[in-house]
Amino acid sequence: MGILKTFVLGGVHPPENKLSANVPIQELPVPAEVVVPFGQNLGAPSKPLVQRGDKVKVGQLIGEASSFISSNVHAPVSGTITKIDNILDSTGYRRPAAFIKVEENEWEEGIDLSNELITKEDYEPQEIIDKVKKAGIVGMGGATFPTHVKLMVPPGKTAEFLIINGVECEPYLTSDHRLMLEKGEEIMVGIRLLMKALKVNKALIGIENNKPDAIQHMTELAKKYEGISVHALKVKYPQGGEKQLIKALTNREVPSGKLPVEVGCVVQNVGTIFSVYEAVQKNKPVVERIVTVTGKGVQKPSNFKVRIGTSINQLIEAAGGIPENTGKIIGGGPMMGKALLNTDVPVVKGSSGILIMKSEESSRKVESPCIRCSKCTNVCPMGLEPYLLSRLAKVKEFDKAEKEKVMDCIECGSCQYTCPANIPLLDYLRLGKNKVGENIRNRNKN
Repeated sequence: MGILKTFVLGGVHPPENKLSANVPIQELPVPAEVVVPFGQNLGAPSKPLVQRGDKVKVGQLIGEASSFISSNVHAPVSGTITKIDNILDSTGYRRPAAFIKVEENEWEEGIDLSNELITKEDYEPQEIIDKVKKAGIVGMGGATFPTHVKLMVPPGKTAEFLIINGVECEPYLTSDHRLMLEKGEEIMVGIRLLMKALKVNKALIGIENNKPDAIQHMTELAKKYEGISVHALKVKYPQGGEKQLIKALTNREVPSGKLPVEVGCVVQNVGTIFSVYEAVQKNKPVVERIVTVTGKGVQKPSNFKVRIGTSINQLIEAAGGIPENTGKIIGGGPMMGKALLNTDVPVVKGSSGILIMKSEESSRKVESPCIRCSKCTNVCPMGLEPYLLSRLAKVKEFDKAEKEKVMDCIECGSCQYTCPANIPLLDYLRLGKNKVGENIRNRNKN
């Protein structure tokens, strides 16, 4: 296979623990009730279009995008809206959501529920973008940035490459891996559609070398689709970061504070691409997604196809329940995921995985003073100085943190993973980013 491509700066290699990699996607039964938050994207929440007592069908628009960076929300089940109320989401914030009692299984007219592959490509670029917007698609890898906004190349800029993120570098998670194996053909059609929307003739699929079956399968499929190539990448975290993936595949570097389109690239996750296929070819909005439920103590590590709004409790039960020695339950993977305050929270568009960690794995070690070893700086994929940025955040020197480019931090957690002093560097970096981001927004208002 020759020398495997990768990014140059920093990176770590945590244990992969892909326990559910060989477990086929299993469809979970529709629950008796779902709770659908109106804010499931980066940016503004959607505006509710329903009220208590309304009857809804699967795929019906129930929340309308309320600003430029926002996305539509659709009913993932058919039934009755029992209430619109605030719920505690996975981060502990109160968010408005629709409670839907499930009745029947009625879908909105015009949604194609067949498994027939549709390869039609004769759409206008704007038509594709409009269908993506209408379907409420966001970054399904977890970033949840509205996809239609990403497809709108700013005036004066040109996209040259569509880059497809099939890396799934986060330990434990396997939902993208399974999707490539089971829905590879649909992903190829989705890629062709986005190539048309972006007016590019090259698409590069990056897959880490620990998924040889996915690399082989996607390479075979790509032979039938013009302009699409598959690239095996070295296993190195955080290879799935946009800037790291662009560097690995094109050797281009996105400048500080700039977007990938600055260097002619648009990056999309394979889960997002599959949703694009369903939206354009099947008129199907985002009402379900694939979620990995995993952990060393989990009875049946699994990949579930599940309706949005399903309680995480139901997924954990389907994987064998919460093991006795559980110390922490994380939404996402161990590096970038966040601990859940409780498990009675709904699956949302960005829910890629649920990781159940044993007590001995999840307990934080005692913090000791920084020994200036520079390990955190050596592994930072953005070339930052995490020890300095965390110190500045700790003492509330947020203006200095901004000058030291804290906003370039991608919150990958490599620094904290490698710190021999067990300093919670990522916590401080997130604090710094939050405060600096707030300061920047306030400045822009004036």
